[in-house]
Amino acid sequence: MKLNEIKDNEGSSPSRKRLGRGIGSGKGKTGGRGVKGQKARSGVAINGFEGGQMPIYRRLPKRGFNNIFASEFVVVSLGRIQTAIDAKKLDASQAITAESLKAAGVIRRAKDGVRVLADGELTAKVSIEVAGASKAAVEKIEKAGGSIKLLAASAE
Repeated sequence: MKLNEIKDNEGSSPSRKRLGRGIGSGKGKTGGRGVKGQKARSGVAINGFEGGQMPIYRRLPKRGFNNIFASEFVVVSLGRIQTAIDAKKLDASQAITAESLKAAGVIRRAKDGVRVLADGELTAKVSIEVAGASKAAVEKIEKAGGSIKLLAASAE
């Protein structure tokens, strides 16, 4: 088989039904739209319309706001770091940074920085350089004999 001989299987993509082309087509007259009414006409736009009643999205009060300047951190648990070290994806002798976590597949992208949380246990003595950490995580790292350095969050 050559590339120029590749084609779909017979009947895998049936031709579309042409609407409103005579009664014999089976889709003539109203063209599958039923009879009369707004939905039988063109330009239907009824999402959220409640028959003239004040719609729910206008009856409910507006609340809160979205801070466009807020930093968005990627959360990593100590247990996840320990798992990566046990699987030899992270080197405990080297400093663990956002780049090394990404290379090891622990995180997908660093966003505005990495924040370490205290979930799980950490047994390895590690040096971690991240944007943030919880107090409990810092205690666990220092208890295991490691150190943590908090960096300024990078806004990219």
